Amino acid sequence: MANMKQQIKRYKNADKKRVINTSYKTALKTAIKNVKVAVEAGNKEAAAEAYKVAASRLDASVSKGIHHKNYASRQKSRLAKLVNSIA
Repeated sequence: MANMKQQIKRYKNADKKRVINTSYKTALKTAIKNVKVAVEAGNKEAAAEAYKVAASRLDASVSKGIHHKNYASRQKSRLAKLVNSIA
């Protein structure tokens, strides 16, 4: 570890940011999983509600710079197909 004051501060800030980003990513994965579980159960209402939450989390992760916009768009498209596949 560097002994310069500014670099020490950078390390501390990077650690804080890493923890925050990890929590956002974990919450997003859980939201996506909830959509898939609802679809497998065949519950259209629960799947639609879970999709809304997941789409919101995806948009938030893009606005915070955690994920790329194409990643979010691709995930939302895949989840929408899953939700619409319920008869």
